[in-house]
Amino acid sequence: MSDMVGELITLILMAFALGMDAFSVGLGMGMYKLPLRKIFNIGLTIGLFHVWMPLLGLLAGKFLSEKFGTFATLIGGGLLILLGVQMIWSTMKKEEAKVITPVGFGLLLFALSVSLDSFSVGLTLGIYGAKTFMVILCFGIVATVQTWAGLLLGKKVQGWLGSYSEALGGAILLAFGLKLLTPFW
Repeated sequence: MSDMVGELITLILMAFALGMDAFSVGLGMGMYKLPLRKIFNIGLTIGLFHVWMPLLGLLAGKFLSEKFGTFATLIGGGLLILLGVQMIWSTMKKEEAKVITPVGFGLLLFALSVSLDSFSVGLTLGIYGAKTFMVILCFGIVATVQTWAGLLLGKKVQGWLGSYSEALGGAILLAFGLKLLTPFW
């Protein structure tokens, strides 16, 4: 029972870290006057992408784990570290990102762009042997709620919070990557 609670807490923290980019981009998009119905649809779409992307990653990770064992665990830890560093590094860039309009194809592109990192984490979790249902449930719910929060807060808050939230998410992923690799040191 305590193992399951520990895994659930870990998954929620990872889901929180992965949802930070959706939250921070949602903050920026929320500054546009979006109706509540559109905010609801954007959150659900991103939540669904945060279910499918890690699911695909989990399936690929379980396959790799069966075939390559310890080597696959090293790759998974390395992927988390790289992803965490990339998220932190992207907050230091001074370039303005082009905003994708959250309508139709633009919404799908937006949802894909903020959920691609969850594929890599799903791959790692598949290698590690995480419970598939718990992963996709945590990732989907947390990403949906964080997107809604970002969009709604974006109506009231300036963009300064966005870069800090993405850096925090990167630090959490970096820490989990290091944790996965500690048995090998």
